[in-house]
Amino acid sequence: MKVIESTGEMQKFSESMRLAGKKIAFVPTMGYLHDGHLMLMREGRKQGDCLVSSIYVNPTQFGPGEDFEKYPRDLGRDLSLCEETGVDVVFYPSNDDMYPRGYQTFVNVEKVTLNLCGASRPGHFRGVTTVCAKLFNIVKPHVTVFGKKDFQQLVTIKRMVADLNMDLEVVGMPTMREPDGLAMSSRNTYLKPEERESALSLSRSLRLAKNLYKKGERDAGKILQDVRSFIESHPHAKIDYAKICDTGTMEDVERMDGETVLALAVRVGLPRLIDNYVFGEPLDIP
Repeated sequence: MKVIESTGEMQKFSESMRLAGKKIAFVPTMGYLHDGHLMLMREGRKQGDCLVSSIYVNPTQFGPGEDFEKYPRDLGRDLSLCEETGVDVVFYPSNDDMYPRGYQTFVNVEKVTLNLCGASRPGHFRGVTTVCAKLFNIVKPHVTVFGKKDFQQLVTIKRMVADLNMDLEVVGMPTMREPDGLAMSSRNTYLKPEERESALSLSRSLRLAKNLYKKGERDAGKILQDVRSFIESHPHAKIDYAKICDTGTMEDVERMDGETVLALAVRVGLPRLIDNYVFGEPLDIP
């Protein structure tokens, strides 16, 4: 496994793979890897001849007062996991290389980023789309793999790729969960033991919503009322948002006539956790 730190070297490597007729699969990460990341990498291994993964904690997607400085990092462990999972190249750039002095260019995807995390974390998606556009230009992949846990992010990346005519396939993979149902996240390490039960309110409220939908409920307001009441009954949980949105536009819906997603962001103690459920899809939560 190669570790490449220079953007120029990464571009040259990727160009050599393309000229050799190799298909490049790419999994971008911020490191501190868990089984959810590794699932994406295993899918990338299937999708391409050369698997590249990036490890980069992107400062432009963190707002003032967020956890950029404290975001968990363990490069040695991450590199070992990447190698065990079959990654061919880890791209590990520096901030100076990604955002050199005088940097002033950003990518902004508009409508699908206005709701949910876009509303509660201003500037977040501008940072996400900018760094992803840069990584796509550097790594030059044919296919990239993202998790569906951050559903709005996946929709946003697909929108950017389509709007900018990027020659790139975006693959979305199901949310990977802990045995108790909690969606895997690097931020789960922040949870104190007494907060774990409250954290499970997210996944269990998705199960509650699924059951209501299965029984025929299509009034988004009624489902959200039960979801909110359930989460708020847990002592350490504070809702940032709980919304049911159209999966294409990410706008709130009143009636669930088309394909819709229940999206949650809940602060449990220190960490802000997210989860979601696309109605009609399987949901295996204990």
